[in-house]
Order: sequence, then structure tokens, then C-alpha cells
Amino acid sequence: MSSRPRAKSSGSATGNMLRDSALGLVPETIDHLVELGRAVWETGPLRPAEIEVARLRNAVRVNCVFCRNARYDIAQADGLTEPRVATVQSASPGEQLGRRDQLIVAFVDQYYDDPGAHNLTLHNALRATFSEPELAHLSLCLAYFSLFSRCAVALGGMPDELPVMQVSLPR
Repeated sequence: MSSRPRAKSSGSATGNMLRDSALGLVPETIDHLVELGRAVWETGPLRPAEIEVARLRNAVRVNCVFCRNARYDIAQADGLTEPRVATVQSASPGEQLGRRDQLIVAFVDQYYDDPGAHNLTLHNALRATFSEPELAHLSLCLAYFSLFSRCAVALGGMPDELPVMQVSLPR
């Protein structure tokens, strides 16, 4: 990842990590995306810890240093633990995770490997485990997280490593 930023932060100090980043240079857009993020986290049928599993697996697949090291407080309050995070971020989490987490990881991996593929085994397992609204929510969550992690990577300027940090939903 490039440590040279293609666009520098907005220079604002709102306390909102998105608005204070380079994305804050376009407030007429970022404000709508912040609201979408709140809806992704707070209004869908998936639990916050499950959403965080998808977000963290996305971070691994995109190699977003910030996203890999951020932990949302809402997910931690819902039972997300560091051992669970480490398993989600491993190369092949497998049986170490619960069934729903395993399927979320498989869904994210398929999204990056070949989103149009129709793996019948995965399809059947997802349909047997998640409701249709949950699957739609998972898809929207992944699209949202992919958007921000890919923007962060594309804009560059991140260090190679960051400490684990707790974040709250942007307001």
C-alpha cells in the first residue's frame, strides 16, 4: 500500500473519521454515505457482531490497514471478541467459527473471488441459515464496506501498521 496520499485529509476536526479524512473534501457526498452507514449498522436484520465479521473479512480481502484495525463498539457490545476477530482475519477460518460466521466469511470471499459464481453448496447453506432479508442486508453491508475500504486503499497515505482502535458509529 502506498504511504503517499493521493489526496490529503480535509483538514477538518469534526471527530468523525470519515468527514475528517480525504473523503471529507466532498461533504455533499460523504454526509449521505455517513447516513447510509448508520442505516447499515442500525436498521437491518443482522446483528452488529455479524456485520463486523463481514466488515473485517472485507478489510482482509482489500488489505485496508485502517479497516483491519478498527473495532466498532456496537459490535464489541454484541459479543465480538479479539479471538473471533483473529479467526475471521486468518487465511482459512474454517471450523473455528460458528456456522453463521463461517458462512459470512464464505460469502465475502466469494464476493471477491467471483461474485457471479453460483456455488450450489454455499447457496444452499446460506439459504438454510439466513433469511432473505438477512442475505440482502449482508450484501448491502459488504457493498458499503467495500466502498470505503477500497477508497481508503486507493487514496493511499496509510501506514503499514496501525494499533487496534475502537470506533463508534459516525454521527
